[in-house]
Amino acid sequence: MAQERTSKQIDMVSGSLWRNVPLFALPVAATSILEQLSNLIATVIIGNFSGAEGTLAMAAVGSNVPLTSLILNLFIGMSLGSNVVIATALGRGDKTTVKRAVHTSVLMGLIGFIVIVLGEIFTEPMLTALNVPAETMPLASLYLRVFLLGMPSILLYNFEAAIFRSVGITQMPLQTLAVSTVLNIGLDLVFVPVLHWGVAGVALATVIAYTVSAGTLFYRLLKTESAVRVTPSDLRVDLPVLKKIVKIGLPAGVQSAVFAVANIIIQAAINSLGTEVMAASSAAMSLEYVCYNLLNSFSQACTTFVGQNNGARQIDRCTKTLKVCLVEGGIVAATTILIIVGLGREILSLFNSDPNIVSIGYIRVCSIFPAYAFSMFYENMSGYLRGFGISLLPAMLTMVCVCGIRFFWVFCVFPHYRTFANIMMVYPISLGTTALVMIIAVLFCHPARTYRKQQAKAKLAA
Repeated sequence: MAQERTSKQIDMVSGSLWRNVPLFALPVAATSILEQLSNLIATVIIGNFSGAEGTLAMAAVGSNVPLTSLILNLFIGMSLGSNVVIATALGRGDKTTVKRAVHTSVLMGLIGFIVIVLGEIFTEPMLTALNVPAETMPLASLYLRVFLLGMPSILLYNFEAAIFRSVGITQMPLQTLAVSTVLNIGLDLVFVPVLHWGVAGVALATVIAYTVSAGTLFYRLLKTESAVRVTPSDLRVDLPVLKKIVKIGLPAGVQSAVFAVANIIIQAAINSLGTEVMAASSAAMSLEYVCYNLLNSFSQACTTFVGQNNGARQIDRCTKTLKVCLVEGGIVAATTILIIVGLGREILSLFNSDPNIVSIGYIRVCSIFPAYAFSMFYENMSGYLRGFGISLLPAMLTMVCVCGIRFFWVFCVFPHYRTFANIMMVYPISLGTTALVMIIAVLFCHPARTYRKQQAKAKLAA
């Protein structure tokens, strides 16, 4: 059993970073892409098997993406707090903190029940704030209400995945989600073409699939022989550990949520251009998440590796981790951008064969995908800082740069040039600015250099 465990668990404090970082990042990316694959296929199914309502149904699902992303990003960011706390404790050999953090993290998934209540109350006001057209509102509201029922399972799965990743186990969340993705697609094919449940069927399939994923990972946590094993009798919230998780996780969640908030503002502007533009943007948006998840996986790797090595006081290995993530993440980003931009029209036609929708969607592809080169720098720099427990700074910079620029563009520039191409220009501008500011921030506060100076002073004092 010990041998089996070792083979599945990535050693973050020793061995080749060039080998171990992608071994960690790629399964994380694959896990996130599988999540988006379900959404992609659901969009294809809803667009092609909903009859005359196909475009309207696509628009309804797409109009919810910024809102659901806001909720999910906030709490997935919180799970990064669990990741850092557990990884750092593992690095310094603090088994007590590891145990307390694991059990506290599992219980944090219960926050999902609060989200259900609040979401069900404010569904229509939130969609109205997004300028969802009247003809789309009934389907958009139905989709969101059903989707929110799955929040406890979705949050629990993400906290469980973060727990496993903190100890270097990335294959298990991937394998679990692969099974539930097949289930999700199968249910989509039953609920939409056969039972004609439309957007409600797509949302319900997602809820069921995540419930299966969360239940499976919880069972694995009960049975694992690693340091993150869950014991039911120990399931309680440890307040000091919770404070540490929130201190790191809340700013990280806010950082992710800020992007979603800014995207909600942009989505409201897109919605004002009509149902056809909404549908085209929705199709292109689904592709974006695939690319973004590839980039973000290296950021998560950077956070986790830096967290463990910081706990072990291997500071040189922390800085090398950032360099490796930038190089390997850059290669992945460049390859993905070239493929998607090159085959963009053909891929978009799978969602909806309408040439006009494909043409509009391709405008978004060409505007946003090259800008993800900036995201690669930004995300890895943020991940590096979070690994040292510095989470508030990148969150504040994101809020100022991303939200500030996108708010200005939507309210000051877009009203004078009301085109889809114009609103898309805000993405490369905001991402490029944020990347530049984040690089400056890392060079300014440089946690590794600060630690070395503190060590040098301690030696002199001794």
